Amino acid sequence: MPENDALLARIDRLESLDAIRQLPAKYALALDMRDSDAWVNLFPEDVKVGGGKSGRKALRDWFDETHSRQFTGTSHHIGGHVIDFDDADNAQGVVYSKNEHEAGGDWVVMQMMYFDRYERIDGRWFFRRRLPLYWYASDLNRPPIGERKMRWPGEPPYEGSFHDLFPSWKTYWDRHGMAHDGPVEAPAPLEKFIETMRRGAPLPRPRVRS
Repeated sequence: MPENDALLARIDRLESLDAIRQLPAKYALALDMRDSDAWVNLFPEDVKVGGGKSGRKALRDWFDETHSRQFTGTSHHIGGHVIDFDDADNAQGVVYSKNEHEAGGDWVVMQMMYFDRYERIDGRWFFRRRLPLYWYASDLNRPPIGERKMRWPGEPPYEGSFHDLFPSWKTYWDRHGMAHDGPVEAPAPLEKFIETMRRGAPLPRPRVRS
């Protein structure tokens, strides 16, 4: 690749990283301020909503109905963000999120992360998909010690899917946290950190909460 083309590709990658890192922050701000138009415009026009529906209008209808019914208010706090590029216009990422919800007479705190797919369309980056993975949700005054850490008011507690994307969690506890004799694996190839950690694990199917 000519030197000038290589420089332009590096600049494009830096600009893409910045644009992708802003997506979760914009998502959180639009969600917490209940600006459903701003929120759905972070997804492409043909976004799949579920139940055979697609498009931003269907996604906005889901947003308005869900957040008016479940929560009086929310605050989403964005944490670490790992991004790998599949090519110049497609990427994937894992981003942490700690969220607070006013849910009737309860103040529910949630720890989770998202597994994201990003796509650049006509020069602009969008979420192609967000897969939420939950560790716990519980009233502020009731720490979620023990099993079934997803404890929403008025619902039976259930297991989240926080560790299901990465098999290292189960492997670690299967050996009871003890050291093993195998060699240290080589570092993940460039742009393959998430895929290397996943080790071919299938996508989990968590309940959707935001």
